[in-house]
Amino acid sequence: MVSTLKDAWKIPDLRRKILFTLALLFVYRLGSFIPVPFVDLTQLSSLVNDNGMFGLFNIISGGNFKNFTIFAMSITPYINASIIMNLLAFAIPALEKLQKEGEEGRKKLAQYTRFLTILLAIIQALGMSLSFGNLLTEKTTLTVFTVVLCITAGTAFLMYLGEQITENGIGNGISLIIFVSIISRIPSGISEMYNYITIGTMTAISLILFLVFIVVVVFGVVAVNEGQRRVPVQYAKRVVGRKMYGGQSTHIPLRVNMAGVIPVIFASSLTLFPATISSFFPTSAFANWVTTYFSWGSVAATIIYVVLIIAFTYFYTAVTFNPYDVADNIKKQGGYVPGIRPGKPTVDYLSRITNRLTLFGGAFLAIIAIIPIFVGNVMGVNLQFGGTSLLIIVGVALEVVKTLESEMMMRNHQGFLKS
Repeated sequence: MVSTLKDAWKIPDLRRKILFTLALLFVYRLGSFIPVPFVDLTQLSSLVNDNGMFGLFNIISGGNFKNFTIFAMSITPYINASIIMNLLAFAIPALEKLQKEGEEGRKKLAQYTRFLTILLAIIQALGMSLSFGNLLTEKTTLTVFTVVLCITAGTAFLMYLGEQITENGIGNGISLIIFVSIISRIPSGISEMYNYITIGTMTAISLILFLVFIVVVVFGVVAVNEGQRRVPVQYAKRVVGRKMYGGQSTHIPLRVNMAGVIPVIFASSLTLFPATISSFFPTSAFANWVTTYFSWGSVAATIIYVVLIIAFTYFYTAVTFNPYDVADNIKKQGGYVPGIRPGKPTVDYLSRITNRLTLFGGAFLAIIAIIPIFVGNVMGVNLQFGGTSLLIIVGVALEVVKTLESEMMMRNHQGFLKS
């Protein structure tokens, strides 16, 4: 990774992209120190510490929720809007048609996603402001409007930063924002761990086991993300004029985890949805029911979390890999999978392999994400979001390195020869 960054830094165009990405992420962190007025941070801090779901949301936001800065909602409304638009694209023919229209269609879908993000942000900000009314130092129409305006504008600005990084920087902007948010919580996490050891809640053996778990997760994530199932493809020989073409063997590299960390980000966002809705009515029976049965670490919330991770792994894999198109391209180029007939048998073969890989990849993500929950319950320590944080950190870092390597390959074939 370090050598890749050094090589990328030597290329002027990539150096500009890296500096552009770092500059926008620095702007994001600066905004994390701008508080929203009229909010009692002492009461809010107590609420976050006592509620596992809010603690989870606080980690995703990089501590912005607990400090109630202009980025208190983080990029969650944009993630939810993206999920909704992707699901609607399968259900509404007009949106599905836009999705297949190339660049112009994707631009229109992106515009719809932005509008939906603002709508969801306003609804969520309004719900937070009204439900946290006792946390406002002044509860008037003006103060509620100010709070809603500040945090909605903050989400819109984060959406803009993410899109700019994706278009003009390195990597996926939204993933990088979440990555930086989690990284920024590491010092406070170490401080909490030290406090647990000091008061005796966590023993030295538990700390060693936790560190071993971190190492195992890092190696596991790298292995699964880099793992491939290579499907052999043989191209038949054909004569064109006086020249012979084809006859070579190649393979289709099917990644074990095609979806990367996207399922974890989507699943964590939706797992927060019941708590978000219940926060609109903090004194209602529904809010008490959610707190009792769907608090972070509960059996119901954990099961939902696992199901969502696996479901989104399948969903995102289906979006990014279409066995029908792959089989059709192989057939058009005169190729075939040895032992498999071209056409539908090839589609069924690729689908079967993809489904098995996806199941393994989704199960791996789910297991890593929930292990800290069980460990925390056994030890009596609130580890909250540890496994998912590691998955996102390692996954996004790998994606950035791959992006840099692909950019260097386009500009310099030496990177390809070295590999």
